[in-house]
Amino acid sequence: MRIITLNLNGIRSACNKGFLPWLANSGGDIVCLQELKAQAGDMQAEMLQPPGYHGYFHYAEKKGYSGVGIYSKQPADKVIVGLGHAHIDAEGRYLECQYGNLSVVSLYLPSGSSGEERQQFKFQVMDLFLPHLEQLLASGREVVICGDWNIAHQEIDLKNFKGNRKNSGFLPEERAWMTDVLGRMGWVDTYRGLYPETTDECYTWWSNRGQAWAKNVGWRIDYQLATPALGAKVIAASVYKAERFSDHAPLTVDYAD
Repeated sequence: MRIITLNLNGIRSACNKGFLPWLANSGGDIVCLQELKAQAGDMQAEMLQPPGYHGYFHYAEKKGYSGVGIYSKQPADKVIVGLGHAHIDAEGRYLECQYGNLSVVSLYLPSGSSGEERQQFKFQVMDLFLPHLEQLLASGREVVICGDWNIAHQEIDLKNFKGNRKNSGFLPEERAWMTDVLGRMGWVDTYRGLYPETTDECYTWWSNRGQAWAKNVGWRIDYQLATPALGAKVIAASVYKAERFSDHAPLTVDYAD
C-alpha cells in the first residue's frame, strides 16, 4: 500500500505545474492533499476525480484558502469531514476516510508565522487535536495521519535550526507537543523510523525567499504518523524532488500488506 501526502499550495496552481500527470504515474493507492486553496465551484472534473481515483474534500469557507482532500483508488466506506469544532472546521483542516479497519487522515495544522494571533490559534488547534489523537489510538483501528503539521520536530528537521528557535514551526512548545505525540502517545513517525538521522534529504518545504530551494535550505514539516502496528509495516519512504508542483514536496510511504 502506497500513501502519498502533499501540500499543493493551491490545487489549480499545482495542476498547471504538472501535478496530475505525475499523480497518474505515482503508484499512490491513497493520496492526501492539503492547502487546496479552492472551493467546490473552482474544481474541474479531473481535480474532483482524477482517472482511477475517488476524490473526497473538506473545503474552507474562505475563498482561496486552506482546504484538504483525499484521492483513493478504492472508494471510502465512510468519510468524516472536520474535527467537530466549528471555528477550526470553517478553515477546512481535517478529512478522514475509512477503508475497512484503516483510517487515513489528511491534516493541515495552522501556521503561526503570520503573527501572534495565528500562533495562538495554532496552539488552540494543537490542544484540541490532542484528545482526538488519543481517541484515534484507542479506537482499535489502524490509522495514518498525513499532512502538513507545520512543525519541525528536531534540529535535524531543518537547515537553520539555530536561527529558528524563536520562530513559528520550531518553537519549544511546538516541538514538545510533537515529542508528546510521538513519545508518550506512541504515534510512529514513519519517515524517521526508516531514516532516524537523515538531514538534507528529509526536507519537504522550502521558503520562496533567498533561493531556499536552490540551496536546499528546507524544513521537514510534512509527516505520515501511523499507529504502532501500521508503523511497523513501513518498508520505504521518500521525498520527491525531481519536479516542483508546490513549495512543498510529496512524501511517499510504502506499507507492507
